[in-house]
Amino acid sequence: MATVEKSIEVNVPVRKAYDQWTQFESFPQFMEGVKEVRQQDDTHLHWRAEIGGKEVEWDAEITEQEPDKIVAWRSTSGRQNDGMVHFEPMGPSQTRIDLSIEYDPEGLVETIGDKLGFTAHRTEGDLQRFKQFIQQHAPTGAYRGEVHEGRETGAEMGDTTMADDPTKGGNQPPPMPTP
Repeated sequence: MATVEKSIEVNVPVRKAYDQWTQFESFPQFMEGVKEVRQQDDTHLHWRAEIGGKEVEWDAEITEQEPDKIVAWRSTSGRQNDGMVHFEPMGPSQTRIDLSIEYDPEGLVETIGDKLGFTAHRTEGDLQRFKQFIQQHAPTGAYRGEVHEGRETGAEMGDTTMADDPTKGGNQPPPMPTP
């Protein structure tokens, strides 16, 4: 089992950073190798990514979620991938994001890549791209419900996604700017 832990500070309020992180289907816009994330319900996700030159898929379950504080998950099939992202306000317009991922490299290529730090480097790049994304765009939606031990306890009334508000333009993420 391997672990990657990375942190970043973003220049947005904690609510804005958290709200965007809960929009899992937008992850391919800033996570290298992630091809698709399908949210099946409030606590289950299906991932498709390219890892070590191979396309892989796995399912994950949100096990803990508290608005503006934490999102934790574990894989339920396919790739071993468990983790947690913690949000800490550093003032009214700055947030520290701490990300911890536990995973099991498969095969020689992934094991060597992991030993050379490729996964840690990729994760750091993902956080940098998330920072760029959230500092330049409004969140593409929000999920304000809580999940404890894999069970949803409900969202705040009228605050589940921006797609519910036709003036917000739906839940489609804006395109990433090109450098």
